[in-house]
Amino acid sequence: MLIGLGLAMAALLSAAGVALDLMLGEVRRWHPLVGFGRIANAIERFLNRGAYRFWCGALAWLLAVVPCVLLAYWTILWSMDIDPMLGIGLHVLLLYFSLGLRSLHEHTAPIEQALHRNDLPAAREYTARIVSRDTGQADESDLAKAGVESLLENGNDAVFGTLFWFIIAGGPGALLFRLANTLDAMWGYRTLRYRAFGCVAARIDDILNWIPARLTALSYALLGNTKLAWHCWRTQAPLWSSPNAGPVMASGAGALGLALGGAACYDGVVENRPPLGSGRAAAASDIGRAWRLVLTTTALWVGVAMLVAAVKWFLERGMHA
Repeated sequence: MLIGLGLAMAALLSAAGVALDLMLGEVRRWHPLVGFGRIANAIERFLNRGAYRFWCGALAWLLAVVPCVLLAYWTILWSMDIDPMLGIGLHVLLLYFSLGLRSLHEHTAPIEQALHRNDLPAAREYTARIVSRDTGQADESDLAKAGVESLLENGNDAVFGTLFWFIIAGGPGALLFRLANTLDAMWGYRTLRYRAFGCVAARIDDILNWIPARLTALSYALLGNTKLAWHCWRTQAPLWSSPNAGPVMASGAGALGLALGGAACYDGVVENRPPLGSGRAAAASDIGRAWRLVLTTTALWVGVAMLVAAVKWFLERGMHA
């Protein structure tokens, strides 16, 4: 739980962090995660060599993440001794820096807008900024599918996993999750360069994401076509190599009633991915539908946290009455 705080405060601070993210969005200059990425790149260039790349990758993860989280932890402890409100503010600030809710909308809304204008070149350019697949020859459905899939998957990575670990361990917990997820995005590839070095980063991200991903999949199902989402989750998620992306994306696609997944081109090679969801092909307006699903899921999570905190408070008050 939050350092020196209870569930009720955790719920309130979650709402505050989400509100701050929606109002301000990502920091445009000097974002801490950008600085972290540069440090991580320097560590990787120095350690990713020789015969023991697995252990070098483990050491690199520790050197990149642990000092940052410990610094955040001890800074909050120190600030709590000076003024509890300062410590509370630091919790919210760490959550704000770790969230990417508004950023998801800012990166995907231009794709939808360009598609509505029938401006395929612009839509391809915007899509290429958020996905690793080739977009040079993509049509409207391909681009809409990429946007929806990115929203569904990154809803978990940039929002719900962060909120989960914030409730568990406050600002340092949110920071731990976001840094681990960032290293997975940087190093967790099955290429010759990263297959051994990035293994630890990928597995730690899988572990930290296991519970949040399934809560995200459940939330998507509850807020959309529940029966179809549950069916897609059970039957399609096991076909995906990622233990966490599978449930999230299959449930989200089913909740929206869309047929996602399937063929996508990476570095000139067509990859036939397992299917996701069921129904019609994605269209431009479905990017907005996916964003609204992520937004309402965020509201659900914050609302449930506050409800649980209220029930806990009433029960404890009744016991002491």
